[in-house]
Amino acid sequence: MKNYVASGIVMGFAALLGAGTALADIEVAFVGPVTGQVAALGEQGNQGAKRAVADINAAGGINGEKLVLEIGDDACDPKQAVNVANQMASKGVKFVAGHLCSGASIPASKVYEDEGILMITPASTNPKLTDNGGWNVARVCGRDDAQGKVAGDYLAKAYAGKKVAIIDDKGAYGKGLADEARKAMNAGGLKEVMNESINAGEKDYSALVSKLKDAGVEAIYFGGYHPEAGLILKQMSEQGLNAKMYSADGMNTAELWAIAGQAATNLFFTFAPDPRKNPAANAIVEEFKKAGYDPEGFTLYTYATFQVYKAAAEATKSTDGEAISEWLRAGNPVQTVIGEIKLDSKGDVVNPSYVWYTFKDGIYTEADIK
Repeated sequence: MKNYVASGIVMGFAALLGAGTALADIEVAFVGPVTGQVAALGEQGNQGAKRAVADINAAGGINGEKLVLEIGDDACDPKQAVNVANQMASKGVKFVAGHLCSGASIPASKVYEDEGILMITPASTNPKLTDNGGWNVARVCGRDDAQGKVAGDYLAKAYAGKKVAIIDDKGAYGKGLADEARKAMNAGGLKEVMNESINAGEKDYSALVSKLKDAGVEAIYFGGYHPEAGLILKQMSEQGLNAKMYSADGMNTAELWAIAGQAATNLFFTFAPDPRKNPAANAIVEEFKKAGYDPEGFTLYTYATFQVYKAAAEATKSTDGEAISEWLRAGNPVQTVIGEIKLDSKGDVVNPSYVWYTFKDGIYTEADIK
């Protein structure tokens, strides 16, 4: 009798353990600039993450387990990013969609590597993230050495023999991008007439604008984010400087128009083909719009990071970060709302593509520039 009772207790305990395992949750996170100068970009990621998790859970989760989403705010600051990364590790997070700013992603990735956490960024484009990163980093966006080359090649041809200035905000994203654009432009035979760096967060760039005007600059390449670009454009207009500004994906928020107004029509920036127009995204875009949100910029890119994680976790039947990363870096394709994602051995997207955008009547649309 005692043996039967003992066996029954053991079997019952095992059943409880089995039930607990079946009902386990997977802790995941989105980390980005929820507050700060570029909080508009953080809101894009926030919206994308919340809807992706809700949709995955509604479809049964991952390997039968539901996702629990944590939101972290790094304010696009390297030190705060490291603090948040440690917080996420202490909460048992298995996967991080983020960070957005390269200057935050690079130091945070080291924490995640030590803690065995996979990180897929929807927006960080500095090559150092994957060139110098560990097994745990990947991205669903292109790199600055690809995006900067598109702009540099264009400037070398369109402004041959003309005066072009290069401006950056000293950050990992802004300076890295400006450096790549300059490299490509110089290789194309055009030497800039000015190189300037600004302090992000300032409000008065009139002295810089005066310097650009005195130099007779006809085009500017700006490496940085939309708040500073918007102010520079506005102050250029106020001083009667009609030069064109060229930049990159840090501009893809309608908030830029709110800062620069009509002067934003002088801005052209590179980004991937608009994912909102991807047929695979139609249903998701409609759901966002029904909820009163336009999934611009990095919204769908963040959504796609969760699709990539889900596909890899289900293919490996695991939440082990290294196993998932190995599967992704083997080049296994994943269908997402932004199109097919295939990563190389470093965690970079294979063959990213770019188009030009400009602002008109408060929104940005693809621009046909020659």
